[in-house]
Amino acid sequence: MRAPVPGLVPGLVAGVAGALALRALRSAPPGGTVRWERTNHAGRRVTLLEGPAYAVGAAAGAALLGGGAGPVLATTSAAALGALDDLAGDSSSKGLRGHLGALARGQVTTGAVKVLGLGLTGLASAALVDRAARANRGSHRELPDGGQRDGGRRDHPGALDTLVGGAVVAGTANLLNLLDLRPGRALKVTLALGAVAATSPRSAVAGGAAAGAAVGLLRPDLAGESMLGDTGANAAGALLGTALVQGAGPRGRWAVLAVLVGLTLASEKVSFTKVIESTPVLRELDALGRP
Repeated sequence: MRAPVPGLVPGLVAGVAGALALRALRSAPPGGTVRWERTNHAGRRVTLLEGPAYAVGAAAGAALLGGGAGPVLATTSAAALGALDDLAGDSSSKGLRGHLGALARGQVTTGAVKVLGLGLTGLASAALVDRAARANRGSHRELPDGGQRDGGRRDHPGALDTLVGGAVVAGTANLLNLLDLRPGRALKVTLALGAVAATSPRSAVAGGAAAGAAVGLLRPDLAGESMLGDTGANAAGALLGTALVQGAGPRGRWAVLAVLVGLTLASEKVSFTKVIESTPVLRELDALGRP
């Protein structure tokens, strides 16, 4: 009998848990309904409770089948930092440059706290991933076949590799947040990248959990009833970043980081929404599923 897809079970758990969590949160919103309501780009009132629901579902899926502590820490810590910005943030400073500029002037914004927090928790998550990889490499030494050589080449991340991995986790968390500007956009990207990550044995659990939670919450997001907010977008991005760190070798991490830095710098100058709307293929994919 053919073995099941490694990321399928975490994905199913994440999708069901996320959908149930959203239903439960909407029936009894912490702090009341108004606290979680915002106005979207179309002037419609939507709930941010999708964000905590995503974090619950994704963390539940990531905790299964030996997914490791790194993905769970990345998801939950990024969600907590995003919730701080969602519930207590202000709009006086926007973008990475705005928050860091305010910090340089001695003004500590919730966005700056989130940026620094994502850096620290991303580094901790990457360290947990790399520690698990080293432990796995040690177990390969007992194998009589060539597993040790393969594991030794790919499972021996050094301190610099971990540092780059932490930057990847934080950078992906920030990037997903930049995409959460239209219904379904961030979840579609999460679904696509998570599905790709789920094809690798190393990142199957994290990738499956990220994609599954996205599927479970895609319908109300596309309908304009709810949105991820910083809580959900940061959680989704951090989990995807951890999956990328799990699946990539040292060179792969550098390549991913270079792409993330390029996109982040571009976002300070160019509107992603305008680029998507002016590109026919991207425009059609972006609008797919919306009423």
